[in-house]
Amino acid sequence: MKQGRRAVVTAGTGGIGLETAAGLAAAGYAVTVVGRSAERGARAVERIDSAAAGARARFIAADLASLDAVRALAALLAEEGPLDVLVNNVGAMFADRQRTVDGIEATFAVNHLSPYLLTELMLPSLRAGRPSRIVNVTSGAVRVAKRAFDAVEPPGGYYGFHWYGRAKLANLAYTLDLAERLHDTGIAVFAADPGGAATGMTDGTMRSPKIVSPALRLVWPLVRRTFERATSGPAATAARSSITAATDAALHGRTGLVIGPRTRPVPPYPPSRDPRIVRNVLELSRRLAPLTPASRAGEPLGA
Repeated sequence: MKQGRRAVVTAGTGGIGLETAAGLAAAGYAVTVVGRSAERGARAVERIDSAAAGARARFIAADLASLDAVRALAALLAEEGPLDVLVNNVGAMFADRQRTVDGIEATFAVNHLSPYLLTELMLPSLRAGRPSRIVNVTSGAVRVAKRAFDAVEPPGGYYGFHWYGRAKLANLAYTLDLAERLHDTGIAVFAADPGGAATGMTDGTMRSPKIVSPALRLVWPLVRRTFERATSGPAATAARSSITAATDAALHGRTGLVIGPRTRPVPPYPPSRDPRIVRNVLELSRRLAPLTPASRAGEPLGA
């Protein structure tokens, strides 16, 4: 076991992210949690420290919907030296179409571009911390996603649940491709599927039938009730897949796996390995989220 192990968990001030951070602290990591609210961050640090087996946790405030904020976060974290674990837990579903400060549709920006950009910028620190791990949190919602990624917004109306699934599909395709790119480098890459959990997102946005397409809307009350029964478990249970992906010694030497809700590898959703989807996702990501600030900052990039 390496000494002074560092872990970063985005959106780590509540729900699955907080439980993931507490699990990593219990495993001996010095955990940095990232979130928007200083008040929630202080409560999270107190909760994590109660489970800590090593160094105290800390909180960094960052709005990960802003690409410049992601870049600033990465620069701050990189100054601190090698990184052992990066858990991209950030995620959001919106009932109505929104745009970020960068002019990008918010669902795609938060659920894919933010973790994509942070991961790419943190690769030097993760190389310095080898053996290290990247864990990107995915979702079963990938199965309702439109699969066209030649533009940030798919054609047709905005439906939050489907667009959330599409952003998660983009991130899963990126995750599996990254695992291949980093094969034999000492950086392992995993996707973690938490299954269902009762969180603020599921308790709020999921109650609106307008987040799904008209074809699904008529049966949405039944689907939602089924989903709510499946997500009635605690966030701590849903965090097990991320904690396993980040810490399980049995995964040493392995990469490119999806760790399912029962903490075992599960087959990835097949479209996430479609070469055309992977190619388009990478091209779109590099265009919208360059590693250095874009000269067109603030200009809508939805086309």
